[in-house]
Amino acid sequence: MFDPGKLPVEVVQILDENGNGDERQLAAFSDEWLLRAYREMRRARVIDERLLRMQRQGRIGTYAPFSGQEAAQIGSALALHKDDWIFPSYREVAVCLMHGMPLEQFFHYVQGRLSGKRMPEGVNIFPTQIIIAAQTLHAVGCAWASKLKGEPHVSVAYFGDGATSEGDFHEAMNFAAVYNVPVIFFCQNNQYAISVPYRKQTASRTIAQKALAYGMKGVLVDGNDVLAVYETMKQAVEAARRGEGPMLIEALTYRLGPHTTADDPTKYRRPEEVETWRAKDPLRRLRLLLERRGLWTEAQEDALVAQVNDEVTAAYEAAIASKSGSIVDAFDCVYSEAPKLLAEQKDEVMRRKQRSGVR
Repeated sequence: MFDPGKLPVEVVQILDENGNGDERQLAAFSDEWLLRAYREMRRARVIDERLLRMQRQGRIGTYAPFSGQEAAQIGSALALHKDDWIFPSYREVAVCLMHGMPLEQFFHYVQGRLSGKRMPEGVNIFPTQIIIAAQTLHAVGCAWASKLKGEPHVSVAYFGDGATSEGDFHEAMNFAAVYNVPVIFFCQNNQYAISVPYRKQTASRTIAQKALAYGMKGVLVDGNDVLAVYETMKQAVEAARRGEGPMLIEALTYRLGPHTTADDPTKYRRPEEVETWRAKDPLRRLRLLLERRGLWTEAQEDALVAQVNDEVTAAYEAAIASKSGSIVDAFDCVYSEAPKLLAEQKDEVMRRKQRSGVR
């Protein structure tokens, strides 16, 4: 009799929740790498906490917190090259910052400005996708283009567990495998799609095993272990770059806060559940390792937090002091060369603005 629980799915962990691991595996990571990973995760946590408070103060718009998912985001981003492409959903703030998005620009985005997702030249990040799973198809298209052009770039689609219930996800997986394109599907399984728990999403024991049906490799990794995430992502990216095709990575993690600032997670989650996962905090486990090695102190922690808070304040103040843009800018955000009809519409809007005296 068929037993889906016995499907071969690799599970990867290097650092457990108490900061312990096999010394032979840990030896592959230099002190410098470990410190950088921790600093980037701590920076991300400070930024996330500040953004959540700023939304509550009415200083920015709706926001999707990511605290608890720093290892999944930072670990995977550290494995990418600058020229690789990422296709984020609304929760990948840490990934985008790691890949070159200026923090000031993110403030433009959460203030509703068109400039918020117009990436600087050379920053290979597609605009944030709000439609669940749509970015998976975009990533496949970009990867196919890279393959056809002979470019060594890898595309990465970031999404949550809820996205795997969408048709776009399955179409993208099938297309990617059939055409053997260099794309990584990176699922942050944070246990909930808004208020819908994982057990009501799918009968599969894991999301990673869904890859088998499409003829690609699926890997289940401890998403709160930045070392394991990095190693898993590095192997996937290198394989894709060699032309060995796509891979699905499921990073098992947890969203400590609300789905967005419009959500109240206490309506559908028990406090005991949250505390169980809080003990698996990705920052805590790496900090324990650093402290045991004498690489991190409370003074260093305080200095880093203060530095990042200053960075957030400066980026916010620069954003609100900058020009907010105009409706005319909307015509320049879709096509590299505007079609005739769109150009005519832009001209008409500009004439009306001139007649009305509106800037």
